This record gives sequence, C-alpha cells and structure tokens, in this order.
Amino acid sequence: MMRTVEAIIDEHGRIRLLEPFELSGECRALVTILDDKAVGKVAETALLSEQALAEDWNRAEEDAAWSHLQDPAQSS
Repeated sequence: MMRTVEAIIDEHGRIRLLEPFELSGECRALVTILDDKAVGKVAETALLSEQALAEDWNRAEEDAAWSHLQDPAQSS
C-alpha cells in the first residue's frame, strides 16, 4: 500500500508525521524535501504536476474538445 502523509523534518533530521498513521511493521519510505518558499510565486504542486498533465493536455482529443473556444481569426 502506498500512502502520502505530510510531515515536518526538524533541523536534526527527525521526522514528525502531521497525522496519525499506523503500520503493521517496518516499511520503506521516500522523503521529498519541500522548500517553504513559493517557487517564483507558482504553487509547488503545479510545478510538480506540469509534466504529467502535459501528457493529457497535448493530445489531439484535447485540442478537438476545446476548439470551439479558439478565436476564428487565429485558426489557420
């Protein structure tokens, strides 16, 4: 089972989970260190999801679905 849980890491590297989480035993974990400052005033989650979303957005089906919103003067 994979689950994402928000945590705080103190200056000594100790990890404190921000919500209760029970484990049946030892497990592996991946830790991503997030910068507290906004990256160029863009939400960090937007930057992290950009590549994954681009795969969906850059499909012909998406272009066709939104084509009715395009300016006819720009269509060629």
